Formats: sequence, structure tokens, C-alpha cells
Amino acid sequence: MAQFDRNDDSVVVIVGSGAGGGTLGTDLARRGINTVILEAGARYEIEDFVNDEWASFGQLAWTDARTTSGTWRVHRNFPNLPAWIVKAVGGTSIHWAGASLRLQEHEFRTRSVYGGLGGANLLDWPITLAEMEPWYAKAEDRMGTTRTNNIPGLPGNNNFKVLEAGARKIGYKEVNTGRMSINSEPRDGRGACQQIGFCFQGCKSGAKWSTLYAEIPKGEATGKLEVREQCQVLHIEHDARGLVTGVVYADKDGALQRQKARVVAVAGNSLESPRLLLNSASSMFPDGLANSSGQVGRNYMRHTTGSVYAIFDKPVHMYRGTTMAGVVRDEAVNDSSRGFVGGYELETLSLGFAFTAAFLDPGAWGRSFTSALDSYDHMAGLWIVGEDMPQETNRVTLDPVVRDRFGMPVASVHFDDHANDLAMRAHAYDRGRAIYEAVGAVRTFPTPPYPSTHNLGTNRMSEKPRDGVVNKWGQTHDIRNLFIADGSQFTTGGAENPTLTIVALATRQADTIAGMMARKEI
Repeated sequence: MAQFDRNDDSVVVIVGSGAGGGTLGTDLARRGINTVILEAGARYEIEDFVNDEWASFGQLAWTDARTTSGTWRVHRNFPNLPAWIVKAVGGTSIHWAGASLRLQEHEFRTRSVYGGLGGANLLDWPITLAEMEPWYAKAEDRMGTTRTNNIPGLPGNNNFKVLEAGARKIGYKEVNTGRMSINSEPRDGRGACQQIGFCFQGCKSGAKWSTLYAEIPKGEATGKLEVREQCQVLHIEHDARGLVTGVVYADKDGALQRQKARVVAVAGNSLESPRLLLNSASSMFPDGLANSSGQVGRNYMRHTTGSVYAIFDKPVHMYRGTTMAGVVRDEAVNDSSRGFVGGYELETLSLGFAFTAAFLDPGAWGRSFTSALDSYDHMAGLWIVGEDMPQETNRVTLDPVVRDRFGMPVASVHFDDHANDLAMRAHAYDRGRAIYEAVGAVRTFPTPPYPSTHNLGTNRMSEKPRDGVVNKWGQTHDIRNLFIADGSQFTTGGAENPTLTIVALATRQADTIAGMMARKEI
């Protein structure tokens, strides 16, 4: 394993090891570039994962204090858990379901397509689908995405069969087990999905793609990548020219260390990445690093989500098989005649019994609620994933009072649904009910959004520095050797699960950084 000196200012330092950071670090190492990944969490291997959702949450989740505000129900139900993200090597690529869908062309051009939507801070991406297509293809190949590269789709479990039957009965056409980065056949030294049904707890068979075991070991094998676990970055440093020079972090013993760097890439998710930039304020950058636009932390998106569950007169056992291998894509189009712009996906989802009790209707009790739990094995479920509107007021700031164990202000997350989000969710609830009622559901009910979702925006891409934080390469407008390599760089969210796009952008960014370093531009 590589070990680099903390005074070595030739290395690239990456903060975070998830889909963005882990991919970027691996690709840079494979290009011969000395790279250090600093990960705040511990390293768990496949054999360490626990097929028990509560125990797994305790093992993997970032449970450090955060605060929330706004009218979103998450603030009322889970005020210190605005997002269920992983604090471990591999990041949230351990916890994700595997759905891998490309953003659509119109979703890269929302300002042009949707127009001036009141209250929304819409902006076209500085890149197009045509530019991204070759990088999407590379990402699908490396991730083993089903229904691409002649890889067969996953088999459908009972939860999918119920969804498919109902969806086709009401006229939907685009219904299948989806493009999933879960092996449907042996590939890349990993076996096929064993249909264990614990996709969110860490894949015990290794069939699901994760940077933990599908990428990072390849980077480490080059001798050019060092991953330091339990090392939380607290501050990014810069010189008198305004170029970053390294980071200060707390190691596993809580001791402060400094790692010098030629380039720094931040990939800590859409909550921790802006928090780090804001906590790195200095006399030269009083509002935080890369924040001359005032956009760091703003435009937080988490997708318009919710679920619909249904109870049938016969058992479904939705928890058996792949958690999210099933999608209805017909509503992902932009059709404003429905009363909103943008679109949404409907995807199979099952929660374990304990999480179902916690998230079905937080705070509820009584016979109506308990009878639903009594029918758990007769239940089918789907998840709504829709494009929510970026708003400047939806943002991550530094809490003025609450601090973490290192004395740093924690992230405070404010979120209000846009009117477009509410209209979309209402439409999706209606369509979800219709799917299940078409095949004889005894009872259907919507459930509110969970804290486990897709965190996007807060360091968005823009063509002009005044409108965002990074350019089309993920390079910050203000500081040429500081990059963002996670979902916080999304200009808008689209209707699709974001991990494929994060990996495609990271692969592209590695190529960019390597070229810029070779040309001595950074």
C-alpha cells in the first residue's frame, strides 16, 4: 500500500471516497498520479456488512449532528437526520440501490426548456447530453450496468411483478427491471446478484458496484493511491496567490494533521462539501472558498420523493430479491399538461419491517397504522423519484451554535418544497395508487419522503462564475486547483438516480485533471 509523506506537495488530495471521490482517486492513480483519499469514516469490507437494517445504520451512517429548518416534513420527523448518507470508505456507494439511468437531454437545459419558473433558480448546465454520452458509456461499462453492453437485466421479484402488471394495465409502456449496476451475471471478478434483498445494508455478495471493492483496490494496486480512513478534513488551506496548498484534518486519534497538496478535490456529498468550503473561510475568502458568487451551499436539491405502498389479499413478500430492480419510466418526460414541468420515475422499493414501521407514517399510531404492519408480507411498494426545482433559499449553511466534536460548525439544512414539486408528488401518488388498484389492491396509501434520498446541488456547475461554483470540468471558478467531484456540482437534478452521472463526471474529471497537470496548468 502506498504511503505518502504529509509534506509531499505533489499529491492530489481527495476528500471523500464515494462514487465521485473513489472513482476519481482510482482513475488518477491508474494514470500514474500520486493520490491521497481522506475518508472521515472507517473501512468495512464485504464480510463486515450486517444484514439487519438498524444494525447496519449504526455501522455505516453519518450520524454526526446536523440541524434543519423549513417546511419539509423531514424537518419535523427527523430534525437531525436530513439525509441518510454513509460515513465509511466507499461512501454512499455502499448504501445506494444500484439504479443507473442517464439524464435526459432536456434535463441539461432546464432554463431554456422550462423557462422562467417563479421561485426556481433554474440554469442550463454548461455541458450537454451529447458531450456526456461517451462518459456515460464508460461509466456503464466499468459499473457493469445491466441492459447496456449486452448485459442482461436482473430477474424481477414479486414486488416488480405486481408493479409491472399494474403499470401495463393502466397503459404504461416503459416498464422493466431497469438499468442496474448490480451484476446479473459474473463480471469484473465479482459474482452475480444472489437476490439476498439487503441492497441498502452493503452488498454481502459484492454483486452491486461500489467504490469500496470495485474501484479503490484497483487504484491501491498501482502503488499510487493511499486511502486514509477515519480522517475528517476540517479546513482547506491556500497561499497568498489564492491557490490551495493542502488540508488540515483530524486523524483517527483526533490529532490534527496537515497534508500538503498540488490539487484538492472535494467529494463529501452535497451537505459536507459546502460545509467544508464555508468552514475554510479566510481573510482572502471571507465567505468561504470558491464562493465569490455567493452560491456555495445554495440550490440544495434532494429529488421530489415519496412512496406508495399497497396491501393485497395474497402474500407478495416484497423484501425478497433485489430492492430496486424495477422502474416505470413513462412519466419521466417533460409534459407540462400534467400541471408541472419535469418528470419522475416510479421504482420498486421495499423496506425491512423495522424501517417500514419507522417510515410508513412517522408519528402515526392506532388501528389503521398497526393493521398495515400486520399485513407486511402482503405489501408491495414503489418509490417516486422526480426532478425538484433548485431554489436559492434551499441551502446548506453553518449552524451558528451547534459544533461537532472537533469544534467545527455543523451543516444546517433548510428546505421548502417548490409548488412544482408538490404538484409532481401529488400526480405521482395518484399514479402509484392507480397501478396497484388496477391489480386488486385492498388498500393503498402514500408515505412521506424519507431522509434517505439523493443530495444534489450546493456547488453547482455554471458557464458564468456569477451563477455557480464550478465550471464544466468541476473546477471551481475562483481557485484553479480546487475541484468538486460529487453530486453537489449538479446544476439541476433531473428525474434519474444520480450515481451514474456522478461516476461519469468523475471519470471525465480525472482525464481533465491529468491533462491539466501534464500541461502544468495546475
